[in-house]
Amino acid sequence: MLKPLEDYVVIKPIVQEEKTSSGIYLPDTAHKDKPQTGNVVAIGAGRLLDNGQRVASELEVGQTVVFAKYAGSELEFDGVDYVVMKERDILAIVESKPKAPVKATTANKKHS
Repeated sequence: MLKPLEDYVVIKPIVQEEKTSSGIYLPDTAHKDKPQTGNVVAIGAGRLLDNGQRVASELEVGQTVVFAKYAGSELEFDGVDYVVMKERDILAIVESKPKAPVKATTANKKHS
């Protein structure tokens, strides 16, 4: 297992589909400048400030994140591809869609 240092994060990239749902194959250049997604598999201890205080990561193992195509360093470990990058190079965390609010029905409403 890889254990990143300081504010580095290990991400397992999610492979982008090269074929659309309608069956059209996309050339490699179609993904050239698009951000990439991946799953966080390991997080370092956090960024060390000038005063010696350590700032913990905002990330958690298992989260899906978005990062720039050329961010970090790609490597292969035990036959699996990973990207190691600083936490600040991650663009966003992919969160699940919020559930729709429950609508009140006449049975649930109180009469005044």
